[in-house]
Amino acid sequence: MTIVDRFLDYVKFDTQSDELTNLTPSTPGQMVFAQYLEKELQKMGLEEITLDDNGYLMATLPSNIDKEVPTVGFIAHLDTSPDMSGRHVNPRIVKEYDGKDITLNAEQNVVLSPVEFPELHDYIGQDLIVTDGTTLLGADDKAGIAEIVSAIAYLQEHPEIKHGKIRIAFNPDEEIGLGAHKFDVEHFAADWAYTMDGGEVGELEYENFNAASARITIKGRNVHPGTAKNKMINSTYLASKFMAMLPHEETPENTEKYEGFYHLIGIEGSVEQTTLTYIIRDHDRQKFEERKANIERLVAALNEEYPGSTTAELKDQYYNMREKIEPVMHVIDIAQEAMRRAEVTPKVQPIRGGTDGAQLSFKGLPCPNIFAGGVNFHGRYEFVAVPSMQKAQDVIVEIVRIVGERY
Repeated sequence: MTIVDRFLDYVKFDTQSDELTNLTPSTPGQMVFAQYLEKELQKMGLEEITLDDNGYLMATLPSNIDKEVPTVGFIAHLDTSPDMSGRHVNPRIVKEYDGKDITLNAEQNVVLSPVEFPELHDYIGQDLIVTDGTTLLGADDKAGIAEIVSAIAYLQEHPEIKHGKIRIAFNPDEEIGLGAHKFDVEHFAADWAYTMDGGEVGELEYENFNAASARITIKGRNVHPGTAKNKMINSTYLASKFMAMLPHEETPENTEKYEGFYHLIGIEGSVEQTTLTYIIRDHDRQKFEERKANIERLVAALNEEYPGSTTAELKDQYYNMREKIEPVMHVIDIAQEAMRRAEVTPKVQPIRGGTDGAQLSFKGLPCPNIFAGGVNFHGRYEFVAVPSMQKAQDVIVEIVRIVGERY
């Protein structure tokens, strides 16, 4: 089975995660997919295959070398984003893309155009896998799963490539930030690992945001507007004052690279009570702490003017894995060398988001992120180039080859 066959097979599974269920996995389709993969790995003859009740699937390709070398892991996630339907995905292959508009859905006039998506110019002449314009594709992260399984199959077919023990894992609920929460790092028993969950070819990431959520609750006092003078406190008005106190330029649409932000993701309110939900992000840990302190300072300022009106609930979500990767930078050096051997130019860059690898790094498993090849994740315009997936597979093979050579 080719990597394309695997990918087209995998995207048929509806595995959208759902943050509202409070279950693990959060949706039953993820377990169905995990069970399917479990059977595939069994047929391949892998060892130490386990699938727990929470949907975490792990397996081993044994060492074929007569010396002790580190155990390296490769990880991808089962779920797709809740942002758009992943049900009845109907992919098609655009052969040797010619650089023009791709009509995804003529009936609904959904067109993937290089005018709106100029990155398409980088893929002229390549086979692209696209959606039918009604769902996401699922390259995030079924491309990663296909690449890992295909790399393992390649290593089985080429025993001349000497390697140590290789561990693989496929986990649920990455898209809702819970992929690493029940990941048994001790059971996985790898010295380090890589998530195959990045975007375009060459991406290599070991820096991500420090992240927190902030829930601001503002209580007002509702009185008939005809007799409200000096009595009414309109919580929606106070909420607007709070929003205006935050720096306008420090929002996602105004920041890039290492710049952090405050992001208002939800408002629910009435005169009596309004709730603002923010996410707070910054690569720099000190600036991250200052952002949280600023939220508390603004709450205090609003309470000074309107005593007892406002409360803030701040929760840390994850931290920048850089502090855990820098002491073991050989894992980055190996990945870069593997990319060069696979004729891929490494593009080391910070993630303006988070990955399972960030949380796993803080659980004791250093875990940077490598490209899986997909573009325009989480929507109908998502696509993946076949050569990109093949390059990701090659990088996995080269990583295990390098570890076998160096240790």
